[in-house]
Amino acid sequence: MNDLIVVRPADDETQERGRLSDVMKTALKNRYYDLITTAEELAAGDIRGRKLIFAVALGKSGINTEYYRMLRYIRLHDGCLDGCVAGAVIDGSGPLYTKAVSRQLVLSANMSGCAFPGKPLVEATGDLSNFEIIAKNLQTDKIGAYVESASSLVSRVVNFRKSIRTRPKLLVIHAGNATTSNTLELWNMVMRSLDADCREISLRDGEVYDCRGCSYETCLHLGEEGRCFYGGVVTREVYPALLESDGLVMVCPNYNDAISANLSAFINRLTALFRVNDFSDKRIFGVIVSGYSGSDIVAQQLISSLNMNKTFMLPPRFALMKTANAPLSIGSVPGIREDVYEYANRIMSEFRLA
Repeated sequence: MNDLIVVRPADDETQERGRLSDVMKTALKNRYYDLITTAEELAAGDIRGRKLIFAVALGKSGINTEYYRMLRYIRLHDGCLDGCVAGAVIDGSGPLYTKAVSRQLVLSANMSGCAFPGKPLVEATGDLSNFEIIAKNLQTDKIGAYVESASSLVSRVVNFRKSIRTRPKLLVIHAGNATTSNTLELWNMVMRSLDADCREISLRDGEVYDCRGCSYETCLHLGEEGRCFYGGVVTREVYPALLESDGLVMVCPNYNDAISANLSAFINRLTALFRVNDFSDKRIFGVIVSGYSGSDIVAQQLISSLNMNKTFMLPPRFALMKTANAPLSIGSVPGIREDVYEYANRIMSEFRLA
């Protein structure tokens, strides 16, 4: 049995397309691995604790039927990926669907116990136009950039190790009103069960300007100085606190199936700091409350923006997702105290030896 498993769902619509097979052949050169191509094979073996590469080809419809059979199995069998670390290579026939499929995959696998290193996605759109900048930086063509990105992902998954902290430092970002917010109250319940140093910064008061889209050179220069164009609380308080932290907790109410404007602006403003700092050793956690539904959509936004884009590590079951409507009614949700205690223990376990 090999430590590395490649999950490569076979599908009639994509069998004639060999680009993904060619790329993975090079990316996996000189590596020993087991191959899973069907949902039945996924269900037949115990793959907990293994390193996984999901390699999914999408046809013109953006649908790989065997992949969705695998996804159904993962969602229905909680814990089937406990202890796993994974990355994903999604190959599309056109310009759409690759990111949507990857966000669903990473969230579903994560909810079943799988961790993901920072930047765990290699996505290839039909014409590979999304590799133009990478190809330029690597002084190669687009297919060469695709191969190099897939090879790098495999190496990062295989060599993944998490750092250990006796008493972790957590930066907590929110924009909630303490007198009405279910989400902030839920976080306070979690915090009381943590043995960690928590630094809370509220983005509720004052203006938090969104990213203005500075040139790369300007953004890089400002990032090297630990600031960005608009300054304010983000550069004055958030930047230094984030650099000192071991993990970032995003306290996110669901506003119209999206994170709030101030939290979105904060994420966008991280670009300057990200250009000159490595976030891959920092964990991302999410506390999410919806009034009716859609917490999974907000969780996917955190995954795509902070894990896939800004390279924060995604620990297993990174998000606590609940539904509560009336102000401060979260405490009466059935089983909430048990769920809070379990989530707090998961956070602490991420910084300790197994």
